[in-house]
Amino acid sequence: MIGNTVIQLQNVDIYQQTHLVLSNVNLRIDKGEFVFLIGQTGSGKSSLLKVIYGDLHIASGEGHAGGYDLKKLSDKDVPYLRRKLGIVFQDFQLLTDRTIEDNMKFVLNATGWKDKNKIAERTRDVLEKVGLRSKLKKMPHELSGGEQQRVVIARALLNDPEMILADEPTGNLDPETSEEIMLLLKEISRSGTAVIMATHDYHIIRTFPSRIIKCENGKVIQDATIA
Repeated sequence: MIGNTVIQLQNVDIYQQTHLVLSNVNLRIDKGEFVFLIGQTGSGKSSLLKVIYGDLHIASGEGHAGGYDLKKLSDKDVPYLRRKLGIVFQDFQLLTDRTIEDNMKFVLNATGWKDKNKIAERTRDVLEKVGLRSKLKKMPHELSGGEQQRVVIARALLNDPEMILADEPTGNLDPETSEEIMLLLKEISRSGTAVIMATHDYHIIRTFPSRIIKCENGKVIQDATIA
């Protein structure tokens, strides 16, 4: 790993159990890059993301993410790797029984934060970044879908990650809200955090042109185009 590279895979084979999903994957993503990840359902996009966040081991080749050697990654290393990255899902996965503030505290406590003042300050900071500081005491169900996704992005920023993995983050949102979320993710990448966004939404890709990585026929194409 050199310089600004946050993810590097070289000649990596990715399996789900015994099934070879992607072979001979070569991929490099640098600090602050914004990258779309595309491909049909079942093409290996989720498997590729799982390798990056330590949920799937690599069978062969070399892989690094956030300074960790993915081939040598042990179970005890995984939580530390995940502090280097934020994950944004399509279906929010907020804890519905507690406030937005307490959702943030839960993550910070789980990743080793102890100081109550620092936890409160960090929570306010990330909610400020996504324009939702005034919603601290709200419950998730009191927010719109777009606001909930902003909260999820704020949660992903809590540990100041080197990269954000966003899996269909606009999948459940209307077009206008989707564009707001895209502007926010683009802003985050400009501030130096790499963003990898899996999507099926070609309108979004055309509206916000960026580098495209494509999973197709068991391969990863590093610099793809769309028709």
